[in-house]
Amino acid sequence: MNLNRLAYFAAVVDTGSFTRAAERLGITKAVVSQQVAQLERDLRTSLLVRTTRRVHPTEAGSMLHARCVIILREAEDAFDELAQAAAEPTGTLRITAPNDYGTAVVAPVAAAFTSRYPACRVEQTLSDQTMDLGSGRVDMAIRVGWLVDSSLQARKIGSFRQFLVSAPAFADRIATARDPEGLAALPFIANLALREPLSWSFSRDDHDRRVVRMHGSIAIDTTPGVLAAVRAGGGLSVLPDFLVADDLASGRLVHALPEWRLASGGIYTVYPAARFRPPKVTAFVDMLVEADRKRGQAAF
Repeated sequence: MNLNRLAYFAAVVDTGSFTRAAERLGITKAVVSQQVAQLERDLRTSLLVRTTRRVHPTEAGSMLHARCVIILREAEDAFDELAQAAAEPTGTLRITAPNDYGTAVVAPVAAAFTSRYPACRVEQTLSDQTMDLGSGRVDMAIRVGWLVDSSLQARKIGSFRQFLVSAPAFADRIATARDPEGLAALPFIANLALREPLSWSFSRDDHDRRVVRMHGSIAIDTTPGVLAAVRAGGGLSVLPDFLVADDLASGRLVHALPEWRLASGGIYTVYPAARFRPPKVTAFVDMLVEADRKRGQAAF
């Protein structure tokens, strides 16, 4: 099928006239009329009702026009995306991300991004509160954990593990514990950014599962603040691997009960509703995916 005929037909329905359709398309009325007539012969059905004042679609024509609108819009988007992909990223990229992941991963990527693309600026908002993407104030958001709203335009770019950690001062007391319940009485630093900061589900060998309520001694509303308190010896806490990997490798923190696992979570890029992404967004996400891939390879 000649797809140009679909464009000619859609233009006639949109304008209600062969003459106006020809003017919109920049071709002669005779060409439009000839191509639409050929489309009707190809489909063996009447698509238009022609009167002296206006052209109206038949029932079959209305059905075809609805499909044509989608096909032509998708084709237009395809050309726009290719043009955007070939363009150099420019302008200000506005990102929102959680405090912990934004500090540990996104900020270094932003530095590398502006170095690679000097025509770009990055404005990064760090907050554990979920920002409304419909406000138009951000180009993309980073969400860490578990997405609640399935209607979001999102892409999973990685995952993370959670570790129960403490300062080395608690190592001897941790060593005597055989299971998570054995640590429940130790001081615990609660992260108020979480829905259930004291209740944690542990599993071992895919069969043994325990839900333990920890003894909260300190409560802090940001994850980096929790990390600072753990480093200072304030107690145990659960923290993501991307935030504690260096501390565990250097011995500044201790991984408690490594044979017991906590739930893993996802890392997502989330976007406002749009038909295609500008080059600055696409380029930044590509760099973020690569950074998270390298982080995963380096994880222990």
